[in-house]
Amino acid sequence: MTRVDVAVVGAGPAGLATAHLLAGAGLTVRVLEAADAVGGRMRTLRTGGHLIDTGAEMIPSADAYPATWRLIRATGLDADPGAVPPVRDALSVWWNGRARRHAGRPLGLLTGMGLSPRARLDLVRLQLRLGRAGLDPEHPERAAPEEKTVADLLGSYDPQLGERLLGPLAAGFFGWPPREAAAAPFAAHLASSGSTATWRTYRDGMDTLARALAEGLDVRTGHPVTGVAPGPDGVRVDSPRGALPARAAVLAVPAPVAARLHPGAPPAERAYLAACAYAPMLRLSVLLDAPLSPRGARRGFAVLVPGDPVLGVVTVDHAKHPGRAPRGRGLISLITRPEATGTLLDAPDAEVADALLPRAERILPGLGAHVRGTVVHRFTHGLPLPDSRALAARPAFTARPPAPVDYAGDWTSLRPCSEGAVASAFTAAERTAAFLTATREPLPIEA
Repeated sequence: MTRVDVAVVGAGPAGLATAHLLAGAGLTVRVLEAADAVGGRMRTLRTGGHLIDTGAEMIPSADAYPATWRLIRATGLDADPGAVPPVRDALSVWWNGRARRHAGRPLGLLTGMGLSPRARLDLVRLQLRLGRAGLDPEHPERAAPEEKTVADLLGSYDPQLGERLLGPLAAGFFGWPPREAAAAPFAAHLASSGSTATWRTYRDGMDTLARALAEGLDVRTGHPVTGVAPGPDGVRVDSPRGALPARAAVLAVPAPVAARLHPGAPPAERAYLAACAYAPMLRLSVLLDAPLSPRGARRGFAVLVPGDPVLGVVTVDHAKHPGRAPRGRGLISLITRPEATGTLLDAPDAEVADALLPRAERILPGLGAHVRGTVVHRFTHGLPLPDSRALAARPAFTARPPAPVDYAGDWTSLRPCSEGAVASAFTAAERTAAFLTATREPLPIEA
């Protein structure tokens, strides 16, 4: 098989962005993806006129997600004003029988969000504290808050913040048990992500950027990789479809998968890979014969469900963008809480539906009568679940010298979002280009 400069393993946003940057620098790059389509945890399924986002749901403004928007501009997606539209009334909180709108935005401090005045005041105090802390979402181990876990951080404020808003946010969108997840990455994400009023989606599915990046690349789907072996002449990437020789490789896969593919990694890398835990994620997409709305949020998109032991978030996907469902029909998704995810992750699809649909009925009255079909999405490696061990191991990982095998993904910065994945690509591309200077002059990495 023809040797390439760089083999990238994984065609999620991290892998495709890395490949895009390296190819733009004049290197020959091949992307190998085990699945039958690109996108990873940002993949969109297309069935019966529905666009079903399987993982990531939205992106904030360019101030919060600069790396993502840099690639949006580079691929020309910003040339179409409707390609990345805003999500109206993006986040609500279910409380006392209805969805309380404007959560996560300044207007919510006036309307309440289901919080008492004291809790709202404490939310402002927390936001001011985090804004002054100098938190860096790409380096959460720096300037970390004194509290060790998310629960510790929220425990200093009115209990309603942890019980009704920020605790359900961490559990529902990240899959994090608040008593296990480290406070620093959560605090850095809150400080950097800004108001939910800036949330946007991709009109043509959350895999839009991935597909745009893949169009200009050599991507081989249905191509699993079983291992990478560095040698004196570069790297051999092994696969049932044949070995691929390359001068370097980038593993854009979850940390546990990277550890399995590259067991001979140097000690600092092995230590960090071993410390990177993951929260599994489980969601049920429900195809409806009518566009139902939650009580209290007719136009709302995502509803946090505090206090429920099974259901964590309800997303009304046809409200996120009307193109997600055919005219006159609907599409919603139900996301489990961490406590239920472990129990239901390997359960039959019918059992998952039976566990979630009745619990969503109170939020979407009449839901059961309008279900036309369901799709279950399971991610064993859903999002990084950072703890003190991973934070402690990260400085040595980031200080490692360039090597023939590098990594990309949200876990490299413990930043559980698509921006974390895309931003990691710029670092991986720069490090890989630096390693290849042994045989070729470095070329500029530009979006």
